[in-house]
Amino acid sequence: MFHVRLRDSVCVLALLLSCAPGARALAADPATPLSNAELLRLLQAMDQRVKSLEAQLQQRNGTAAAPASAPAAPAAHALPGAAPVVATVAPPRAPSAAVTTAQAAPAAAPADQEKADKGLFGLAPSPIKGLNFGAYGELKVGSMQNPSANGQWQNGFDGGRLVLLPSYSFTDRIIFNAEIEFEHGGTGFDNDDKLHGTAELEQAFVDFKIRDYFNLHSPGIDLVPLGRTNLTHEPTTFYSVQRPELANGLVPTTFFVPSWGTAYGTIADGLDYKFQVSNSAEDFGDSFDKRTDGNAVAPGPYAAGIDGKTALGFSRPPVGDFSQINNNVAYAAQLRWTPAFVPGLSGSAGVYFTPNVEPRGAHTDLGAALGRSSLTLVDAEFLYRIPKSGWEFRGEYVQAFFGNPANLRANNDSDPTNNVGSTMWGLSGEAAYHVPLGPVLGSEWEAVPFARYTYEDLQTGGFRGTDPNSPTGAGHLQFYTMGVAVFPTPELVMKLNYQHVQDRESGGAKADSVLAGVGFFF
Repeated sequence: MFHVRLRDSVCVLALLLSCAPGARALAADPATPLSNAELLRLLQAMDQRVKSLEAQLQQRNGTAAAPASAPAAPAAHALPGAAPVVATVAPPRAPSAAVTTAQAAPAAAPADQEKADKGLFGLAPSPIKGLNFGAYGELKVGSMQNPSANGQWQNGFDGGRLVLLPSYSFTDRIIFNAEIEFEHGGTGFDNDDKLHGTAELEQAFVDFKIRDYFNLHSPGIDLVPLGRTNLTHEPTTFYSVQRPELANGLVPTTFFVPSWGTAYGTIADGLDYKFQVSNSAEDFGDSFDKRTDGNAVAPGPYAAGIDGKTALGFSRPPVGDFSQINNNVAYAAQLRWTPAFVPGLSGSAGVYFTPNVEPRGAHTDLGAALGRSSLTLVDAEFLYRIPKSGWEFRGEYVQAFFGNPANLRANNDSDPTNNVGSTMWGLSGEAAYHVPLGPVLGSEWEAVPFARYTYEDLQTGGFRGTDPNSPTGAGHLQFYTMGVAVFPTPELVMKLNYQHVQDRESGGAKADSVLAGVGFFF
């Protein structure tokens, strides 16, 4: 074998020598030794001949020669809160339950690229370059106790929501995003339409992806960066039929606001930030006919936006027609982390602050003017999926602080049962286990049994106001939730759970439920 290779090498060298310019002259007298300069010229001639032969071969094959030192294409970057850019057409908004940092994205696999190119709900290519549509939704059925009917069990159905997610890529770094939500079956409420729902514009802004460390959401309707569920509330990102309890009042999910702008980016590997300026939350929970043309509270009774039963559930500021009745600006900031030294762990800590939640014209039921009261809302949470294991753990803590509770409407509305103290708080812990079920109907199924405990105290001490201090205990709540979520695909989930509720109200909460649901996100 060695002799064959040596012979081939000699033949190739002889061929190159015969083809090189001046080779014949140098070989005219084989006995004459070649000088170093002559050898160098010979090698240079051979190199030029090799390049000439390569060019002729490439031309014959119909390909152009590529520069040996051509610069590599710039790597796409996965920016915080956005999917990696793999094409000029942005894919539908991806779930962000797993926190990511800005880093170079690998080239998309053929299947991923094909899905990204299908801008219409992941099913077909978009007819307009840059235009994409995604969707998520959930449908629920089951039986629950009705506290207003002395705990009677009642069967029911809820067309919870159907959400459209349009986006348009002006460029791969300037992208419009929106979220249009239809809740509870529609928007009508007449005798013949059988609908009782809403239509809401929950997000609408332009995303400017500038640098890994600094990017901007334009003024628009945006989510307050507080907690995991408020930012990623698609039904495939949590296991219960209803959203986790801390996201149903203490954090008024979906907490969307008239935003003046949001900055976000990466501080270091595994550490991201968001900072937002927006219109303030309002301690006003009534309908628009309780507002004057001067954008102030009308005389007479009105519902509180913050109270000891629904927490902050009705305090979100309106997003339309310059109808906000509060002059103050709120600030929100959040840090999110995925430490590389603890694989599977992610979490966040955030704060929301406004110097005053009381609207223009706020008053007691007796007509006396109410002063100012600040609101500070903090949230800390984590998610830990143990590597090479099915175990997953989640935890969250939320607390609201009121600067002057004596000025809150709930403490001055002639209703002593919904009073608010100087603070509200809640905590939650959840354990889940992922069980592969194998291939069924052409996909790999997975079951996730889970159990969650939540405690809330919405009526703490420090009460002050004109109302008598006689809360019923309805604001001291405990939730025990257990069930299973089955995922035929990552985009589809079927859920079943039982929830037991306790509070300190006489006779108990009488609000247990057995619910089933279907959720999707594509």
